[in-house]
Amino acid sequence: MSESLRKAILQAKPSHGYEFGGPVGAFATSLGLPLLCYLACFFCNDVSGCPIPSSLHPASLTLEKIKKETGWPGLLGLGSIRVTFYTLEYYFLSMILQAILPGKEVEGTELRSGARLKYKFNAFGSAIVILSIAAIGTLFAGDEFLLWTFIWDNYTQLLTANLAIAFSLAWFVYVRSFSVKAGNHHRRELAVGGHSGSLIYDWFIGRELNPRITIPLIGEIDIKAFCEVRPGLLGWLLLDFAFMVHQHRLWGYVSDSMFLVVGFQTFYVLDSLWMEPAITTQMDITTDGFGFMLAFGDLAWLPFIYSLQARYLAIYPVKLGYVGVVGTLAVQALGFYIFRASNNEKDRFRRNPKDPRVAHLKSLKTKSGSNLLISGWWGTSRHINYFGDWIMAWSYCLPTAIAGYRIQSGYPFATPGAKVPKQGDLLRAGLIKPEIVQAEAMGWGMVITYFYLVYFAVLLVHRGMRDDEKCSRKYGQDWEEYKKKVPKRIVPYIY
Repeated sequence: MSESLRKAILQAKPSHGYEFGGPVGAFATSLGLPLLCYLACFFCNDVSGCPIPSSLHPASLTLEKIKKETGWPGLLGLGSIRVTFYTLEYYFLSMILQAILPGKEVEGTELRSGARLKYKFNAFGSAIVILSIAAIGTLFAGDEFLLWTFIWDNYTQLLTANLAIAFSLAWFVYVRSFSVKAGNHHRRELAVGGHSGSLIYDWFIGRELNPRITIPLIGEIDIKAFCEVRPGLLGWLLLDFAFMVHQHRLWGYVSDSMFLVVGFQTFYVLDSLWMEPAITTQMDITTDGFGFMLAFGDLAWLPFIYSLQARYLAIYPVKLGYVGVVGTLAVQALGFYIFRASNNEKDRFRRNPKDPRVAHLKSLKTKSGSNLLISGWWGTSRHINYFGDWIMAWSYCLPTAIAGYRIQSGYPFATPGAKVPKQGDLLRAGLIKPEIVQAEAMGWGMVITYFYLVYFAVLLVHRGMRDDEKCSRKYGQDWEEYKKKVPKRIVPYIY
């Protein structure tokens, strides 16, 4: 057996040790983050407020108060066989569209065995088909289109369904990874850091690099690439649209703040889907195995945490006015410009260093043959695109302003489990007076609506550190020289 094949297939101790705090960190993350999703779901709600009133008075906090103020459905009420069935149908629809729609055939980066996997990318076309169906349904049924009411009425159960799928997928690929054999003809490999010998850590980080399955009548599915850009990313948009429709159903209008949040996030998602082939060079695809970390992140964390701002605005519309709208647009435009301009510069240089648009850039030649940019955007920081991405994150959170609200007693739809009538007509006619106020909750809701901003900063810093470690192993002394020329990690002149 050749040395390259041995490295690709056989188990070995990771050369760079544990990440994410090792087995203890993996266990804590796998338990803690799903619980955090449920906390965000229940502690910011349409029953009592955001956050729940008793959370502001810890001394008087009781389990009974929490159950009442969160509309606690009971443990069995967290899930639903019916909702799980429909969620699986959504996944299968995405698989079918991937199989039948035309797509771009792309080869991935070279594996350690020297082979390359082939990918078919058509996530953008698939999303357009699904969104078109939703648009037609909304055109005919309006606010009452069953997709939107189903999402709002079964939000908690949808979260549980996607968590169950993530856990199931993680166990499936973990157990199946032990069937990877030396010399296999399916180009299956174990991830470098995914076979430490610790069950919980390997299950979390991902043992197999690119697990694939063949489904009758559908064909081969690359599980990691599928989860990366399909059900979760589009699910984020569908949740956003459901929240926008609910705001209109409840209040009779869509606020400027909701338009901004959903508009920005729609643009971000569709841009990501359009640029789907770019994932073949991302760390998630080239380096990380597929385990609970990616399954949970792609299918549950991303859609349900990233859409928190729109969910908040569905109940408490914020009117920004002209100045607020222009200011938020400026933040988004600045972030996107840095993000897209820096990525385009890097991609053009990789494809053709003599391209007139990048020929003037300076680079550091490494012993491996690669050229590392040390001027232009990439001379300002080693991950300048992360900085642009984080600036855009501000534009998702700012429209919620100084967040926090309390639903006063007697509000027509504040009863847990109650059906929400068409409040828009009643509001316009002046027949009801909404009783949602900020009061003492003002500011405390920012823990929910600005959580994404803090989390995303931590994510980008951690990802930058992981990438630096990977590049240090790959380039050796050349990377140390590169860091001297480009000393800042993400924020120019600061960090």
